[in-house]
Amino acid sequence: MAEKSVVILISGRGSNMQALLDARLPARVAAVISNNPQARGLGVAKARGIATAVVDHRAFPDRAAFDAALAQEIDRHRPDLVALAGFMRILTEAFIERYRGRLMNIHPSLLPAFTGLDTHRRALAAGVRIHGCTVHFVTPAVDSGPIIVQAAVAVLPGDTEEQLAARVLAQEHRIYPQAVRWFIEGKLKLEDGRARIDGECRFPEAVVSPLARR
Repeated sequence: MAEKSVVILISGRGSNMQALLDARLPARVAAVISNNPQARGLGVAKARGIATAVVDHRAFPDRAAFDAALAQEIDRHRPDLVALAGFMRILTEAFIERYRGRLMNIHPSLLPAFTGLDTHRRALAAGVRIHGCTVHFVTPAVDSGPIIVQAAVAVLPGDTEEQLAARVLAQEHRIYPQAVRWFIEGKLKLEDGRARIDGECRFPEAVVSPLARR
């Protein structure tokens, strides 16, 4: 069986990208692509011998033109999965449909709560007691799509935005590699618009769902 491959899209430091690389997944990371020429994560990928590319959104007249160029660069690598890892661009419906069922994202909230930006600040302002992160398949609705796995952390008295963000980020770095591993190993499937997982996930520092399924 041919080795599966992943293309990772980033816009900044690429901490979730690095978590995917550190996880030693049973797949080849074919390329890391960014819309930002100054993205720090590009240097991390290059240092590990991974092909990198920049498709600068500012060089295109509109979102559709950018997405077409981005898809062309992705398709050069023939990936089985495209993983968004802090990729800060809203993608067009045509782009999302092109990679339906193999386009994955990590979002720093317990979706469907707190879609969009500034999730930790908004969670604190709302007074929630539980916050967290979500890995999901991408659909045209922003921060929507079938949920694959979530991790929840307690919101502690006196938490600052930075403290809460750090605890959530630690869980992002754990559940995103797990979700990608499920996909690569064929344990993750879309059925009737929902993600079904045959596998297990045990992280004692956070409440993670699904915990186990055999």
